[in-house]
Amino acid sequence: MKPASRFFKIIDNLENYICRVLLALFVIILFAQILSRNLFNHSLSWTEELVTYMFVWFAFFGASYAAKLAAHNRVTFQFKLMPRKVAVALEALSDLIWVCFNCYFVYLSVMFFMKANVFWKSQTLGIPMKYLYLVLPIAFTLMTLRVLQVNYYKLVKGIDIRDPEAQELEKIIQDSQAKNTREVSQFQERVHG
Repeated sequence: MKPASRFFKIIDNLENYICRVLLALFVIILFAQILSRNLFNHSLSWTEELVTYMFVWFAFFGASYAAKLAAHNRVTFQFKLMPRKVAVALEALSDLIWVCFNCYFVYLSVMFFMKANVFWKSQTLGIPMKYLYLVLPIAFTLMTLRVLQVNYYKLVKGIDIRDPEAQELEKIIQDSQAKNTREVSQFQERVHG
């Protein structure tokens, strides 16, 4: 594999890798905390705070990863009642509104980061809180890029990136409807036959 293609593969799966590492680390840290507390009667005071911040980062990067998979919860039943082009246009409009919200939130979080006091530190770890809040502009920027990426694939390339379970369910429903249509036509042929 070429270095450039390896780099793009890593970038394309960045949130996935970050979430995996964060999940593994906070499970290991919590397990160490439980062992320390139960076996040695000693509590590691910094672990709970660190795991809390790691979980928050995990949630924000997970939201970005869900945007990449087009797996965010959204109400879409009304699109099935509309012509295909109208449904696609309205879904793209809703994604545009989402992108605008994300951009505004990135702006607000960057302004917050710039104005945050370096002396405001986390209780146990002593890390300046402004650095812990960096997850907000990073995750919302990534989420914005992922929403744009999904729309590029869908609208320009014609590739439908959706939750695989939703695609499978839709295929089962279509197969069931096709089977019912065949059975009805076969029944009508026998009756009128």
